[in-house]
Amino acid sequence: MICVALPALAISGEHGQMTGQGLDGFYRSGRRLLARCRLKVGGAEPLPVQGRMLGADRARFVGAVRTAADSGPDPAVTVERLRTAEGVERIALRSTAARPLRLPVEVSLGTDLAELGAVAAGVPGPEVPAGVHASGLRWSTGEAQAAVTTDPPPGDALASAGMLCWEIELPPGGTRSIELRVLPEQPGRVRQPEAAVPPGRASTAPWGDPQAEGDDPRAGALLAAALDDLRALLVRDPAGPGDVHLAAGVPWRCGLAPAEALWAARMTLPLGVRLAAGTLRTLARTQIAGPGPDKGRIPGALRHAGAHLPPGCTGTEATLLFPAVLAEARRWGLPEREAEALLPAAERCLEWLRAAAGEEGYLADPRPGGPYRCETQAHAHRAAVLGADLLETYGRPGAESWRSWAAGLRRRFREDFWVEDPGGGRPAAARTPDGRRIPHLGSAAAHLLDTGLLGGGMQAPGLLDRVQTEQLARLLGGPALDSGWGLRSLGAKEPGHNPFGHRSGAVRVHETAVAVAGLASAGYEKEAGALLRGTLDAAAAFGHRLPEMYAGEQRTAGSAPLPHPAACRPAAVAAAGAVHLLTALAGLRPDAPAGCVAVRPLHTAPLGALRFTGLRIAEQPFAMRISRLGLGMVEEAADGLQLGV
Repeated sequence: MICVALPALAISGEHGQMTGQGLDGFYRSGRRLLARCRLKVGGAEPLPVQGRMLGADRARFVGAVRTAADSGPDPAVTVERLRTAEGVERIALRSTAARPLRLPVEVSLGTDLAELGAVAAGVPGPEVPAGVHASGLRWSTGEAQAAVTTDPPPGDALASAGMLCWEIELPPGGTRSIELRVLPEQPGRVRQPEAAVPPGRASTAPWGDPQAEGDDPRAGALLAAALDDLRALLVRDPAGPGDVHLAAGVPWRCGLAPAEALWAARMTLPLGVRLAAGTLRTLARTQIAGPGPDKGRIPGALRHAGAHLPPGCTGTEATLLFPAVLAEARRWGLPEREAEALLPAAERCLEWLRAAAGEEGYLADPRPGGPYRCETQAHAHRAAVLGADLLETYGRPGAESWRSWAAGLRRRFREDFWVEDPGGGRPAAARTPDGRRIPHLGSAAAHLLDTGLLGGGMQAPGLLDRVQTEQLARLLGGPALDSGWGLRSLGAKEPGHNPFGHRSGAVRVHETAVAVAGLASAGYEKEAGALLRGTLDAAAAFGHRLPEMYAGEQRTAGSAPLPHPAACRPAAVAAAGAVHLLTALAGLRPDAPAGCVAVRPLHTAPLGALRFTGLRIAEQPFAMRISRLGLGMVEEAADGLQLGV
């Protein structure tokens, strides 16, 4: 169970004890401040009764304690531990005994002050000796220091054993509490006031209070959990403290991952444009200035791509996403002055694309010798079309050139990337520079349906023609890809399929969300609705807090989705993907600069009647209702915003 309020984490099992093993502990800014926090009452550990998350940043653990006052099987004393990610834990003992009780309470503490990467790799280092400090214990190395203070102070503190001890008097029906507070310290630095916002932490979320309610209560629960996760992952850019973005996920990727940050910002545009603006400005500051072949590219790491393809470059994906996110954020209401200020960075992304595309007009990933992936060409095509829209809007040269480039890519792609087979054909996963097609089928093909938003609520053209789009929709809705819980990253019939494979069979939430939105906008509502309902069923099994991915095993009667042991939870793209899944039902296509919005909900109304409040278009609140007949009704909108068709 992971409590998150970046840059702070608290990790333990459902029993609530921090054992000092594995990832257990309180962390701050990537360092484990406390690894062990084991509670004993009356000489024994409480019997675990329940552990559950109260929110992304806090958890509650309840245990029972056996005492001499117990006359039968019913415990007279319970222990509640309320824990927050920031390093505060409140231990409350409650008695229902008929007579006063005197109970010894011991808390065993210890730490290695190790960095999270070392802990994750299984090499955290030795435990650091403790020293008595004020009302608790303190640990120190040459690199870091940490302390635990308590209220009330312990009756005894044993530094050699890392033990704090109390004798607690519990009156009949009474409650007594102990509060532990884990404090980071940096050698030679003055501790900041505890009320101050930690470095990198976003104090408030850049959206209001969006809610969903309707016939299916899972929609509201999923949206609430997603927003909670997104708030927990918000961080400020030290180079521009006014700009916020999302960390990739916890516990493995607590830093900025450019592609994931842009995907999350794009998928949450219905909540407002402030997150997108902060993310775009943050990444513009990282853009490679040049000279050289990387000029204009946004840096990113390589990412495992499964058994059939070499690792892909997340920097390539981020560079292609940048102009698309800027163009769509403007349609959702990003002020013109902010959009225009980011235009030079988008132009540099397009210049990099022009230089990086090969003689055939395809973009290799990774460059220079990597294959031409189908999803990379989809991202490049969208960047060209939406980038041309931006250039034309601001009177910059090159718009028609990019539209011509995109049209040429469409003509070539429909022939070069389509594999004919007895089942009606499929898009190739990739094409090698020598012309060989790599035909395996996976969820990456869903990106071919994600064309982008143009003016007047129009969807941009896609790489596939109408017949190919229809065939892809059939494949995405078929049993090879649809696990019943969401979209497999590699089809079940493909060589190398592994239900737990990151890119070779696991369900990745954000690609399922891309598929649902793309199928819905293309008119394939049956397939979109099936994937949507399956993902909502999976979310319910995870307490509505979707992980980054989970096993792509086939759903059967009475089964449940299997967690992936390496998945981040919370994860930015999973939480944002949940928002994208739900808002796809509304079919919102705004054009804030033109003062209009098109509302095209799914006619099949797969979740029945549904109402959204707290969305934002043109920086103003927007609310709408979808009836059981699939009709959309706008209830609140900005003054002057016209309803399109």
